[in-house]
Amino acid sequence: MALVCLDNRQTILLDLNIREAADDDGADMPDVASQLRERLERDEYGRMYLDAFLLSHPDQDHVNGLRNHFHLGPPDEWSRKEDKILIREIWSSPVVFRRASAINPLCEDARAWATEARRRVKRFRESGGSTTEGDRILLMGEDTDGKTDDILDIVVKVDDVFSMCNRIHEEVFEARLLCPLPVADDDDEETFTKNDSSVVVRFSLKGGGTADQCRFLTGGDAGVAIWKRLWRRHGDTNTDWLTYNILQTPHHCSWRSLSFDRWSDLGEQVKVDPDARQALSQTKKGAVIVASSKPIKKGDDNPPHERAKREYIDILGGDHDRFYCTDEHWNENNQALEFEIKASGITRKIVDAATSAGLALGIGATAAQPRQHG
Repeated sequence: MALVCLDNRQTILLDLNIREAADDDGADMPDVASQLRERLERDEYGRMYLDAFLLSHPDQDHVNGLRNHFHLGPPDEWSRKEDKILIREIWSSPVVFRRASAINPLCEDARAWATEARRRVKRFRESGGSTTEGDRILLMGEDTDGKTDDILDIVVKVDDVFSMCNRIHEEVFEARLLCPLPVADDDDEETFTKNDSSVVVRFSLKGGGTADQCRFLTGGDAGVAIWKRLWRRHGDTNTDWLTYNILQTPHHCSWRSLSFDRWSDLGEQVKVDPDARQALSQTKKGAVIVASSKPIKKGDDNPPHERAKREYIDILGGDHDRFYCTDEHWNENNQALEFEIKASGITRKIVDAATSAGLALGIGATAAQPRQHG
């Protein structure tokens, strides 16, 4: 889960993973819910809120804790006693949920998200487009069979740029929607019912009053087939769309985002797909790559994968110091991994360990990302 804090103090959460054990004071893991709440503000009604929440795809480790920690339903039903976080606007892909199946069932939190998304779309239609904070939704991509043709005011089409958060446009960011891509004739539909339906977005963030100071590329659990298609789609004409200062490695530094070859079959003889690698190699000067994952060790289950880590370090010109694993960083330094965007560029923000232990990555004027698997 990543928290992006914009230059105007708006907040955008990307995915969610708050396990119930993280709420236990005796558990050997950070209380990421408290860490998140410390970075949010309250509105005039006393409700703690996010301006936007983007769900990349509905796997449990990307939506875990939604019902326990976030208010779902009409905003006027928010309970002061429960004091859950209000989501002013949700960013959701209808295609991702269409592609769910019996083989790829939704967890309870994902079903709750889908229900809330449908409620907000219905509210948009019923209100004639006049929705308030807590009822708003922005759809990441068009739905199938023209199901969103009558509500295109709240649809971002693939390849388009959007720059409003909670209906506010203050030129503090631009975001280009790159996925989910439609299923091509030669694609396996089964593949697209899983991780490869992830929302992929490249943000351009303002910092210190200066536009485009940080480009942040994030893509949920998108696999090698998606990154290959993205390069073939944009490599000749729109390479700049994939450039980044910060990359969040897809699928927690999985080998399967870089190669079609199975490590279990070929070991070190595996080959990286050149197109996928190119899509993930469009670094800006001084770029950093962050794996939101458990510690990366040889011989462990994938993801994360040590061979993938080596490839990402090679993308960084061999500079190990610009590759971060969130869990390794937390274990070794006991402090947050945050990146602050200033007019002079991007700096890693050193945070007081006593107050920020357990946070892993954040991007913005002030930002933090609770570590992925906490």
